[in-house]
Amino acid sequence: MSGGKPKDKAVVMNWIRKNSPTREELLESRFVKPFAHRVAHSHLWRFTRTSVRRGTALGLFVGIFFLIPGVQILGVALLALPFRANIPIGAAMTFLSNPLTTPLILAASVWLGNTLFGLHTHVADLYILYDEGASLGEWWNWVSANVGPALLGGLAGLFVISVVSAVVGYILASIIWDNWIRLRWRRKIRRARDQRLEASTSDAQAG
Repeated sequence: MSGGKPKDKAVVMNWIRKNSPTREELLESRFVKPFAHRVAHSHLWRFTRTSVRRGTALGLFVGIFFLIPGVQILGVALLALPFRANIPIGAAMTFLSNPLTTPLILAASVWLGNTLFGLHTHVADLYILYDEGASLGEWWNWVSANVGPALLGGLAGLFVISVVSAVVGYILASIIWDNWIRLRWRRKIRRARDQRLEASTSDAQAG
């Protein structure tokens, strides 16, 4: 009766194994080696409700805020220790920021940062300065008035998006984990009931 249902955990675990480094691969990194004795701790690789949701939140925050492949996984590995987060889950979550999603994330962060700080940077001004042969002082004024605030606004927007994504990921991971546990218990109960029915049927036929 329960054999026809999809094996959700197997699908998720296969995706995690495919998109996250193994413990051995991570410990071979020259950046991680100084912390290898801590990163290799079993509780950072164990799948529990707390470690999974923390790993999800940490992976989303680091993956979105840093946006640099390699640095993301390293950041997750090092921050997983104080946050007691699951490293495989965190490393896999960083891949949600990729060459396809990064332009959208950056555009959203600049828009959000400009909205929060009231910035209105006009890139067209750069072409005007170039055409008019602006002096170094005029170029510096444009950079300090536009590029600096725009960069600050972009980083602020990126930070906000990272935090919101981490919170949403934390909540969704909790919901998915709880639903999976309930489904698992239902399958166990159903399996035990089927076994009892089979046993009682066999006893009745034998009698």
